[in-house]
Amino acid sequence: MIDGSPARALAYPALVGRPEPGDTVLLNTTALAMGLGTGGYAMVVAVPDRLPPDPSGPGHLVKARYTPLQATVLGADEQGSPHHALLADADSLDGLPVIVADLHSALPPILAGLLAARPGTRVVYVMPDGGALPAWFSMSIAQLTAAGVLAATVTTGQAFGGDLETVTVHTGLLAARLVLDAEVVVLAQGPGNLGTGTRWGFSGVSAGEAVNAAAVLAGRPVASLRVSEGDLRERHVGVSHHSLTAYGRVALARADVVVPGLPGPFGDRVREQSAALGDRHRLVRVPVDGLQDTLRDAEKEWGVRLSTMGRGLEQDLPYFLTAAAAGRHTAALLGR
Repeated sequence: MIDGSPARALAYPALVGRPEPGDTVLLNTTALAMGLGTGGYAMVVAVPDRLPPDPSGPGHLVKARYTPLQATVLGADEQGSPHHALLADADSLDGLPVIVADLHSALPPILAGLLAARPGTRVVYVMPDGGALPAWFSMSIAQLTAAGVLAATVTTGQAFGGDLETVTVHTGLLAARLVLDAEVVVLAQGPGNLGTGTRWGFSGVSAGEAVNAAAVLAGRPVASLRVSEGDLRERHVGVSHHSLTAYGRVALARADVVVPGLPGPFGDRVREQSAALGDRHRLVRVPVDGLQDTLRDAEKEWGVRLSTMGRGLEQDLPYFLTAAAAGRHTAALLGR
């Protein structure tokens, strides 16, 4: 109970132990007090009467460093890792397609578009630390993995909880390719995008940095645009200013920017806004025919809810079609 009202609380057993009925728990209620749509849970900080066991496994990477819940993990790239020798001098992704997106909600539709065109493709998700730090918070990761459509997750930087841990996005990409045998990587921040309504003050700036990382490692960056017809904020209608800044200003390397073939005046608007990225990137027009049915089927078969900023498939169809188009284009790259 919080202020006399029931509330949902989330515990990460690896950090705080597993609460049992009747336990007294220490809660952080910041997200609830702020009324956040993403992350609106109380977080269990500790079970004071029953502490978790001390860490006993190998590993020397400390993530969420110098916070009360810092976690020590085994990094794929650290000296004690069985993968260290493989990654020590690794320097190339050998043309691996890396699909970059702003929001975590792009992950399921990207997979839907990709796997509809090229079933069985081995996809690894690389999660930087711009949103949630624990990968455990993502229901999408759990559902997509359980459905067998996401092979593994690599958490990088301060993020943790993936199948592999790495120090940087660069070693995360290399681990996905060399350790996990990825045929495609999807790289987008975890749940909880942070924006301030300013040109530069949003966590999705990391999308541009991810394009640079993929390119410097001889990967093939594919940029998925953030597009919306349902967002009430003008700066996100059509092509979001997040995409225009991240890909148009931050990304210094060339990427395939997927421009969806959306119909009508809204589609014209998206194409006009995307044209500003043509001086730096290769604009690729991708049809969206049939992708709405693909998305509906994926939502049903995989048990994952398509949702972005509280809007479902029918409330903001262009958002999901755009992400799926990036997956469709990447499938075509692999077929060549």
